[in-house]
Amino acid sequence: MLISGMQAKTVLVLGGGVGGIVAANHLRRRLPRQHRVILVDRERAHLFQPSLLWLAVGDRTPASIQRPLERLLQKGIEVITGEITEIDPTTRTIRAGGQDVSGDALIVALGADLAPDAIPGLAAAGHNLYTLEGATTFRGALAACRGGRIVVLTAAPAYKCPAAPYEAIMLVEAAMRRRGTRGECVLDLYAAEAGPMGVAGPHVSAAVRSVVESKGISYHPLHQVVTVDPVGRRLAFANGATAEFDLLAYVPPHRVPAVVGASGLVDESGWVPVNRETFETRFQGVYAIGDVTIVPLTMGKPLPKAGVFAHGQAEVVASNVVWLWTGAGGRRTFSGEGQCFLETGDGRAGLGAGNFYGEPTPVVTLRRPSRWWHWGKVLFERRWLRQWI
Repeated sequence: MLISGMQAKTVLVLGGGVGGIVAANHLRRRLPRQHRVILVDRERAHLFQPSLLWLAVGDRTPASIQRPLERLLQKGIEVITGEITEIDPTTRTIRAGGQDVSGDALIVALGADLAPDAIPGLAAAGHNLYTLEGATTFRGALAACRGGRIVVLTAAPAYKCPAAPYEAIMLVEAAMRRRGTRGECVLDLYAAEAGPMGVAGPHVSAAVRSVVESKGISYHPLHQVVTVDPVGRRLAFANGATAEFDLLAYVPPHRVPAVVGASGLVDESGWVPVNRETFETRFQGVYAIGDVTIVPLTMGKPLPKAGVFAHGQAEVVASNVVWLWTGAGGRRTFSGEGQCFLETGDGRAGLGAGNFYGEPTPVVTLRRPSRWWHWGKVLFERRWLRQWI
């Protein structure tokens, strides 16, 4: 049912990641100016997370992959900088930076919190590839590395950007070859999951594993880390195996942000359940998109947490808010289509793409690595940072 009239309304967008940025931009472009679009984030800058892997191997600087969120003010998007300490989905009211703000629509795009503390010793032993600080410190450690055992570890079987750890170990391998120290290094990838990018299907998973192993990288699936000894530089796994390392980079366990967990939006899965077509929650006028959500697939696994899906979901939610408030456009639904680049080193990348809502299983293909897809990712990075912020 359409909401008639042109009474001024407010939409609150929580989170300045991919989903939040895209949603706020689409809303501001398409809503009449009397409606307010407010983005709330605790950080002052947007970090383009896909480029953290390039930063980790010395191909980017921290400044090159960040943009100030205050730039959104020039587009007519209001920005509140502050920690969100309360969310009331019933009244669509939040508390951020000590002030209460209410909206007629609320879009929760707060992502997943990283929880290295869930594994004893992990944070002290290695470098978190999913943070600016961790990627930066790993870059320094890698530059100083002249040999030894380099390990990339996934600390839980489910995590955002499922391709990232596989890209990371291949980029490290290429970096060590460029520096002439590859022969002095042993490279291992220990994965809590059964195979790379499992939701994409067995053919894609096998293809990614083949590319990794073709580079002389040892792959160890189904190794769930339980403790890490930062002094002895030793990993201990649930299956009884142990492994030593000289340099460790990891993907930490994820959990829902505490403020979302306390809001009543979360179910027994630990994440926010949504309508998989519209990303409405059980609360009227409240939507959730991106990594904070859970979308079960028929195959029994959830839709992967990835920026490409947050982007598409943001467009759907923004379009539907515009339609409900103004009657413009029409009701949209999310199709489950998505794609991601797979960096393999040496200026090459593959491209995985398909319909993750495919029945009975996702229908995904992987294009062979080439310089074409690598430059596609480079151009995507440049366009994103120029277009959205």
